[in-house]
Amino acid sequence: MDLSSLQQQIGLHSTAKQPPVEQWNPELSGDIDIVIRADGSWWHEGRAFERQDLVRLFASILRHESPDYFVLTPVEKWRIQVEDRPFVVTLIAADANDIEFVTNVGDSGRIGPEHPLRLSHRPGEPEPLPEVLIRHDLWARLSRNAFYELVEHAQEIDGQWCIVSDGERYFIAD
Repeated sequence: MDLSSLQQQIGLHSTAKQPPVEQWNPELSGDIDIVIRADGSWWHEGRAFERQDLVRLFASILRHESPDYFVLTPVEKWRIQVEDRPFVVTLIAADANDIEFVTNVGDSGRIGPEHPLRLSHRPGEPEPLPEVLIRHDLWARLSRNAFYELVEHAQEIDGQWCIVSDGERYFIAD
């Protein structure tokens, strides 16, 4: 099956539209040897995905059912492995009131009620790190560069370091 026919099958006609994966409920087809590494790179059978459009396609049909992650279509559901978070925020842009982000798979948004920022622990790391909700319980960890950019916009309020975006306050340190 070629990429365009798979995109058409799952209803992904443009990169801006997300397929309705939350409405799909196929039976588990099994496990597939796909790993999303902590750096956001996608691997299949030990080899890195070379086509970014394929990564974006699979990212668009990803679902998290704690603790597992699946890629699915209306008729198939395959469990994959995710080392930390499935996405990585690679770019941060800020103005006086808002902080916007872009992920390694092309998702973008504004930190705020729809895309809140929180702190969580990466396995093996003593300090919590920020992450942003992308959609449907799929989170993106901030890359080192994006984190440094975010810190540039932090302010100390009541003894706590936080950022303010879309009218909301988010703490960036414990």
